[in-house]
Amino acid sequence: MFRGESRNKVDTKGRMSIPAKFRRVLEAGDPDWKSGDNPNIVIVYGGRTREYLECFTVDAMNDVVGRIMKMPRGSKKRLALSKLYLTQSIEASVDDTGRLVLPKEQRDKIGLEDMAFFAGKGDTFEIWNPDAYDAAEAEALEADDDFDPDLDPSVYLDGDEDF
Repeated sequence: MFRGESRNKVDTKGRMSIPAKFRRVLEAGDPDWKSGDNPNIVIVYGGRTREYLECFTVDAMNDVVGRIMKMPRGSKKRLALSKLYLTQSIEASVDDTGRLVLPKEQRDKIGLEDMAFFAGKGDTFEIWNPDAYDAAEAEALEADDDFDPDLDPSVYLDGDEDF
């Protein structure tokens, strides 16, 4: 699983180091990876409203695509999901030094300049402009009337709420 967070430098060519613990997950989730190889990754950049890049292992993306393909051909849900996960995505490879090179279009889309924020999300991780991440997290916490941002969030694990 992708766990944790990291702020890493982005150079002028769009190279940034992927956190080492994330690289191990990418290796385990790439069916073609062998020791000494570079793992592959799928990066979903999405539409104009998406402020981050969502990164998948090859296995995780294959699972998503398999679920999409089971939907009725021509259905609006299948069309929307196909556009997001198949059309608005790129494949990339981690280089020999553990870096990812992001194309300028994807960097510009999320306003990535000299720093990137990596956020582990379990089966995926996200790459954000650090300022945009902080603003989005603050906004998300304010949007829920049943959530008290001043409490330790672990108190909600013991509640009667359904997840």
